Amino acid sequence: MHVRAGFLAVCLIVVLCPPVYAEPAPSSRDVAKARQAVHHRSKQLGVAAARLAEAQGRLDALAAEAERLVEAYNGELVRLRHAEQERQRADARAAAAEAEVDRARQPVALLAAQAYGGMSLDGGMVTLLSDQGDTDGYLHRMSVLEQFGRERAYLLDRLRDAEEVATILRVHAARAEAVQQAASDRAAQARNTAEAAVARQRRDTRALRADRNQMRRRVAAARTRADLLARRRAAMLDRIGLGFSAKGAATGSANGDVAANWALTQLGKPYLWAADGPSSYDCSGLTMRAWEQAGVRIDHWTGTQWTSGPHVPLDQLRRGDLLFFGHDKHDATTIHHVGMYVGRDLMVHAPQTGDVVRVASMWRGDLVGATRPR
Repeated sequence: MHVRAGFLAVCLIVVLCPPVYAEPAPSSRDVAKARQAVHHRSKQLGVAAARLAEAQGRLDALAAEAERLVEAYNGELVRLRHAEQERQRADARAAAAEAEVDRARQPVALLAAQAYGGMSLDGGMVTLLSDQGDTDGYLHRMSVLEQFGRERAYLLDRLRDAEEVATILRVHAARAEAVQQAASDRAAQARNTAEAAVARQRRDTRALRADRNQMRRRVAAARTRADLLARRRAAMLDRIGLGFSAKGAATGSANGDVAANWALTQLGKPYLWAADGPSSYDCSGLTMRAWEQAGVRIDHWTGTQWTSGPHVPLDQLRRGDLLFFGHDKHDATTIHHVGMYVGRDLMVHAPQTGDVVRVASMWRGDLVGATRPR
């Protein structure tokens, strides 16, 4: 009886408390393999990050070149507008000269009609006036003849002068037309070049973005938790930047504040080359419309926006000042992009094709300088 009870107790212990098998400790070989895997993934991370940086550089170069050509097109449009205005003035002057020729021709035509109608001051008419009457009458008739001759000479001189002026102004009008046509041809060529550059940028950007996204996935897979947290923090800071409000920002002039505050209302609207609102903008189109709200007219072109006011040292920036970026930061002729300073080292700008109006840091490697329009 006691033996059976003991046996049952042992069985209960086995059933209720099964044996615990300890997990074997990793061997030195396992540790070495793990360390090798970490080293390999770290190496992959470095290669992927380098390729990502290279692809981003190519994207930036494509965007800068496309924007340079877009701004060249904007410049040609400005020149074309000036040429059209000059041609209109030249045509108006030529038309006025033609009208003067018509006015001068009418009395000359009347003289000719009188001559062909028997009223010529030569021949029989002279005889009629000179062979009758006394001496006083004769002298009077000679005075009349002399007066008719002076009037006829004056009318002919006036007609000749008017025709010469009209000829000169017609030449000027023809030259103005040629200048306008040349400007129109350059603008059309610039537009075609810009369209081709933007199309190329879009095509290459799609391919590069596909590569970039693939590399980003590889980079993200290889990152440690600390790296992921750093990226999330950077993204949060970027979102804070995109939500930037003028409240509490650095102050500017009354006009500068008006321009900057209006530009911030356009956040999120898409970039479109050569566009100046209201639904989309390119870089100089956005800044032109912003300063227009403050009553200051500037061209839709970085070339003349750079000279639209005094240049401002970067440590004296005020809200509304224009920030310019170029291929060579020491050469203003290479400017291809413009943004607007809104305070706290930030600018609002329309970056490039495929992007939207947003706030970003003003500190880029291609920053040339700043201008305060007036």
